[in-house]
Amino acid sequence: MDSTKEKNEKYIMHTYNSIPITLVSGEGCYVTDSTGKKYLDFLSGIAVNSLGYNNNTFNKAVSGQLGKIIHFSNLFLNNLQADLAEKLVENSSFDKSFFCNSGTEAVEAALKLAKKFGKKKKKGAWKILAMNKSFHGRTSGSLSLTGQMKYQETFLPLLPGVVFAEFNDFEDLKQKTDDETCAVILEPVQGEGGIHPADKEYLVNVREFCTKNNIALIFDEVQCGIGRTGTLFAHEQYGVAPDIVCLAKGLGGGLPIGAILATEDYNLFEPGDHAATFGGNPLVCSGALTVLTELIDNDLLGRIKETSSYLGKKLEELNSSSEKIKEIRGKGLMIGIEIEGSSSEVAASCREQGLIVGTAGTNVLRLVPPLIIGKMEVDEAMDVLQMFL
Repeated sequence: MDSTKEKNEKYIMHTYNSIPITLVSGEGCYVTDSTGKKYLDFLSGIAVNSLGYNNNTFNKAVSGQLGKIIHFSNLFLNNLQADLAEKLVENSSFDKSFFCNSGTEAVEAALKLAKKFGKKKKKGAWKILAMNKSFHGRTSGSLSLTGQMKYQETFLPLLPGVVFAEFNDFEDLKQKTDDETCAVILEPVQGEGGIHPADKEYLVNVREFCTKNNIALIFDEVQCGIGRTGTLFAHEQYGVAPDIVCLAKGLGGGLPIGAILATEDYNLFEPGDHAATFGGNPLVCSGALTVLTELIDNDLLGRIKETSSYLGKKLEELNSSSEKIKEIRGKGLMIGIEIEGSSSEVAASCREQGLIVGTAGTNVLRLVPPLIIGKMEVDEAMDVLQMFL
């Protein structure tokens, strides 16, 4: 038995059904395991490794910071955190930022901010409206907002006051809100729920409704944000903007960082309200700044649009020749392929042929490759997928 597998089983809590492959290195869009086998990675750490692996610019920035200072707490001013905040705010519709370490922490921060908004600006309103089939994280607060009972049932009871509506059903959303509703939270593209994009008319209506009824609108873009769909923020493609957005995953390019951005009306946190010891430390900010620089200043966003258009055409060709595919959906480089049969079995077969893909449910394959992929990698992935679809 592989020693890593033995140690994993002996010393690590069984929170993941780990794939019995030990990855030891990466280059570009490829990773290599402990046996020397190479894989084309269309999962990228679950939409995390934006710039792929062993990116020289990223490595230089992070290693340079490693030789200076890694962490000194947010009790002191942090020039890299300030630069990162500026980069995010100046390229968005938001005014203020808060940094933490993960997506679930970003959701927790947004939840607390919404609760404070309800107390200060809506006569003590405290209820949160979330969506069925959503996924917002695994801590108690974010899990309370996750509209999938399979994740919740072991840990009930969770937070009170969370109401669920059907995603993309505006009438249901209206009926489920009342005077005590302080916030609506949703993913512009649902990830773990099966890669379901929001309808544009739905998001426009939700935005107007929340504005009219003094309800905070929170978008969870932990998976679909930071260039994943072809724009810096997924909501840009809908022509709407939330009051608060949650970010993580791709922002750090592999380093653990989360963030919320908010408009000035929601700039309500005061010292003592919320904090994160490691949040936005110099090391992770050096990586996040590199990711944003590549996306915005070096036009990686333009490349993503071009590559995702090519990927879309190739997926259409695959769909037309397949009897196993039921539906292909998503945006940009965040694609779900709903199939007849088991997605995990297809993913395992793909790995045998040197392609790593993810799943989003029992019958949906998830494609979330590094944002740096090109046509060559798309063609290689399609060659493998067509063997099993």
